[in-house]
Amino acid sequence: MKRRLPVTPSDAPAAERHDLVIDRVVKAPRGKLWRAWTDPTLLKQWWCPKPWTTEVRAFDLRPGGDFNTFMRGPDGGQSDNPGCFLEIVPQQRLVFTSMLTGGWRPATPWMGFTAVITLADAAGGTRYVARVMHPDPATRERHEQLGFFEGWNTCITQLDEFAQGIA
Repeated sequence: MKRRLPVTPSDAPAAERHDLVIDRVVKAPRGKLWRAWTDPTLLKQWWCPKPWTTEVRAFDLRPGGDFNTFMRGPDGGQSDNPGCFLEIVPQQRLVFTSMLTGGWRPATPWMGFTAVITLADAAGGTRYVARVMHPDPATRERHEQLGFFEGWNTCITQLDEFAQGIA
């Protein structure tokens, strides 16, 4: 089930109005989703919408650790995405940002955001929430116009299907 949350009400705190949120229940169990997220050899198999491919250039799963994916499209397009892990709560929460790189070094990304991925048991599978926070309304709007909902939902579906097949 794909679900896009309604636009954040105008009376919500300003920071929340900068968020894009996807809240879904997927079939894969939480443990398998966590494993697919936290093993770089598995991550690269579902990370970006196919037929794009992913190279995991850095993956140091700890607060302050490097997280860098490099994506390639069939038409020659490329997207380098260096970042930093901020918080890891096993099988529950994973937080990363493009605003910093490993060792808490400031970055100037092409798309500035912090993503909070939460996993919780739900009837029929796992509740998967992706909250992507942006520094300002313009960045949020740009991310949405670039296809946030379509792209991230595609990847969540790929993750779900992939994780269900993990032994």
